[in-house]
Amino acid sequence: MIHRLQVPGPISDVEEVRVLQWHGEPGRAFAPDELIVEVETHKAVVELRAQQPCVLRAILCAEGDWARIGATLALASDDPDEPLPGAPDDAPPLAVAFEVT
Repeated sequence: MIHRLQVPGPISDVEEVRVLQWHGEPGRAFAPDELIVEVETHKAVVELRAQQPCVLRAILCAEGDWARIGATLALASDDPDEPLPGAPDDAPPLAVAFEVT
């Protein structure tokens, strides 16, 4: 199944985040609790960690780009060969945990 990695929210007093660093390229498999991406708010750095096994398939928001809360940052899948959808926002969200550092 294809999933979308989205900016978690709501976050109090935050409307958008900046992508700081991706911790893998498309094709990399992530295990539960592995760090996928770090984003920054005007108050803190937030780590997004996988909560289910997944493969990063496409990065839609590059390092340094800003994204609104709820926006799709990337696509991931259970199967590395599954075709990607034409409309990424139609995919269900990927289960992630976020930790403020």
